[in-house]
Amino acid sequence: MLVTGVAAPLQAQVLPLDQKNTINDNWLVYEPGATQLSPYIADLHTDYNAVHQWVSITPAQPFAISFTAKKEQCVYLNNQLIFVADSALNYSLDLTAYLNRVKPVEGRYLLTVWHPYQHPDVSTFKNKVQEQENQQQSVQRPFSVMVREIVNQNVFILFLLLIGLLYGALKASFPSDFNDIFSLGSFSHSSIEQGFLSKPITWSVILFILTFSLSLALLIGAIHTNVQHFVLFNRLFPVSEADITTKILFYSVAIFLFILIKYLFLRIMGFIFGLEQLVLLQYREFLRTILFWGMLLPVIMLLYLSFNITQPETVLLISNLAVTLLLIFTIIRIFTTVNKKASVLNLHLFSYLCATEVIPLAIILKLIVFNY
Repeated sequence: MLVTGVAAPLQAQVLPLDQKNTINDNWLVYEPGATQLSPYIADLHTDYNAVHQWVSITPAQPFAISFTAKKEQCVYLNNQLIFVADSALNYSLDLTAYLNRVKPVEGRYLLTVWHPYQHPDVSTFKNKVQEQENQQQSVQRPFSVMVREIVNQNVFILFLLLIGLLYGALKASFPSDFNDIFSLGSFSHSSIEQGFLSKPITWSVILFILTFSLSLALLIGAIHTNVQHFVLFNRLFPVSEADITTKILFYSVAIFLFILIKYLFLRIMGFIFGLEQLVLLQYREFLRTILFWGMLLPVIMLLYLSFNITQPETVLLISNLAVTLLLIFTIIRIFTTVNKKASVLNLHLFSYLCATEVIPLAIILKLIVFNY
């Protein structure tokens, strides 16, 4: 077990006397059936994947800790995920950086170290001591420290530039289709019997859907990187917080497949309810609405990149609100369009729309917006 506040004499490092944010050796584990945490014994609790410790954090002071983490090892603060190790390395973490979104419990915070498959080595957790001011920067360190508190936004910028190039290429290659989708006059027109979406799915449709999928995936990736990992997708396809590119590509493929599979789902539900004549109309309106509003997603990403550091909570609220409104407005448009063909007050038709639109909407909002 570690001894807090003691530094190696060869490193000439000391913990300031006025430093109140310190980690200790009072680690705890949860015994099945117990009503409170039990003291952790290293030799006895080797099969436990989670080890806990109650800590007090003073916001006015930094609470920097250093530790050696195994790959996929996680650190939680009051059951909120704040760190995932993407490889077995030495890391440092400032716990005070997460106080703005983690509330204390009776003035304290529960620090949890968890690994999905192995017992975490909590003996490596210690306070990251501050070097003396007269120590030279060139002094050789025993190991390199990797900081994970700040998310690298270069990936988001590159993907945003790629999306801009894709929209530009689509406008140059398919000008008539581009105008049919993104023209305000065309969108406000209630009829879709003519134009781009009156034809069966073509390669141009697929390219527009791919660009929209990447735009929405970029915004979702930013939201979940800013808050925590996407819990459901992380269990199916584990990715670390640093591997933003993999997350965005994975979300893009998932969104693209969802849009295509939705057509098959509508065909099946239309056959069950005996409303096959409405399937094509409903799917076309769905595509037209999401593609039109998808043009605004890069604008939300620009807002995220500009103000995420200074006003993260406001940017997160706006991002979540944008995704929610896009999905809700799509359903409203579908209900309005279908109602012109047949009254949605008909219980049979209303049940069909609830099964194909409302219930999937509730599930998607739970997975994307309300999963933390």
